[in-house]
Amino acid sequence: MKNYLNFELDIKDLEKELDTLRDPYNNEGLSEVNTSKISNLQTEIDNKLKEIYSNLNPWQKTLVARHEDRPKSKFFIDHLFDDFISLSGDRFYSEDKSVITGFAKFNNQSVLVIGQEKGDDLEGRIEHNFGMMRPEGYRKSIRLMKLADKFDIPIIIFVDTPGAYPGVGAEQRGQAEAIAKSIECSMQLKVPTISIIIGEGGSGGAIALASSNKVIMLENAIYSVISPEGCASILWRDPKKTLEAATAMKLSSKDLLNLNVIDEIIEEPLGGAHRDKNLILDKVKLSIEKNLNEINSLSREEIYNKRKEKFLKIGRSKGFITNSNSQDSLSIKTNSFFNFLNKIKISKLYLSLGIILLISFIFILYIN
Repeated sequence: MKNYLNFELDIKDLEKELDTLRDPYNNEGLSEVNTSKISNLQTEIDNKLKEIYSNLNPWQKTLVARHEDRPKSKFFIDHLFDDFISLSGDRFYSEDKSVITGFAKFNNQSVLVIGQEKGDDLEGRIEHNFGMMRPEGYRKSIRLMKLADKFDIPIIIFVDTPGAYPGVGAEQRGQAEAIAKSIECSMQLKVPTISIIIGEGGSGGAIALASSNKVIMLENAIYSVISPEGCASILWRDPKKTLEAATAMKLSSKDLLNLNVIDEIIEEPLGGAHRDKNLILDKVKLSIEKNLNEINSLSREEIYNKRKEKFLKIGRSKGFITNSNSQDSLSIKTNSFFNFLNKIKISKLYLSLGIILLISFIFILYIN
């Protein structure tokens, strides 16, 4: 059974009519299939989908990113990788099923795969905690990322989470510290890392696994510091102002590419990734191949430095700096006036020390 979003109701009616035409054993009994009408109706559906999806606003993109039929991390792991060996546990507390981790083969090359998993049905969503990782999930990822770095194995990460789990137990076990350590570990790696945001990239829960050499987004995915509902509740005290919040946060893939927060957008099939999973699978595979080949040509130090420079440059391209590519602009610049003041301060320091030493010398002579 297909699931439709509230702005897809016209598509729902047309596809229901199409299914009836394709079924010769409909309510009216055995009938002849009208191929001409089927073809015309399919064309009408495609045109309607193109019209709707080419004009999605940021809130509608959020709904598409959350679509329950959208391909999840497990789907990509099962179909893109060979010989996947799942690894569990953080060696401190327990296993976190909201993140799937393990080593596998991609085009006969060993890789570490990490995927935040939401689940496909109600039972699966409860088991995987709706993709909201706990501290033990981040610590498990850190453990395996360090292992991959030790053996020079590239890391491929699928990001799909509304955010880190905000429960009391997670906070007591150090949720913030685990996220911070995950970001720190990701930035220190000297192996190729590729993060693909396939649905929701929510808050620090996503950033913890998206501090990579290449950050890639599916066309209708989102990536933001907070959910539109949360932002609307804080800024407007009205959770219904989701469109205004989503627009202000610039959470869509196009906005983030313009801001240089991400590196690439993978175009989705007409009507979203859930309408043609095989096509999106092929596109993701091509993207991984291209970016992995590009990063594999670099040395370990170059991989580390390029990742560091990439994140240091975010937010600097549209400021007062003329050359945002130069790392020299990251240092503190002072003019001649401030240099003069600094010299006076240093002179005062030496003068004070000299006076103290002179007084001490006079006092010693007086005692003697």
